Amino acid sequence: QVQLLESGGGLVQPGGSLNLSCAASGSIDIGTPYSMGWYRQAPGKERELVARITSADYIAYGDSVKGRFTVSGDIAKNTIDLQMNSLKPDDTAKYYCNMVTLRSYWGQGTQVTVSS
Repeated sequence: QVQLLESGGGLVQPGGSLNLSCAASGSIDIGTPYSMGWYRQAPGKERELVARITSADYIAYGDSVKGRFTVSGDIAKNTIDLQMNSLKPDDTAKYYCNMVTLRSYWGQGTQVTVSS
């Protein structure tokens, strides 16, 4: 069984920074995932892409975080990090780690709250 373990969420003031980390463990069905990424969901809203890395090192960001967030990781080692800078109240959401192999796996989520 595959588990995605997220860490690093919390409460931060507007303009502050946080770093999220995710590591996968368990019996992964292929050698290297096709992609790993971060998504977020705020109350009453749909889950949206934050950032994603593919095994070909292609990186994609959601429009609202471009220039403020940086994703990094080692797909082959099943780890991914998200450095979030210049945080805004609109970034408040539960952040989920995702890994795509022959299926899509999700973590339990970590809460990020941006508030003064």
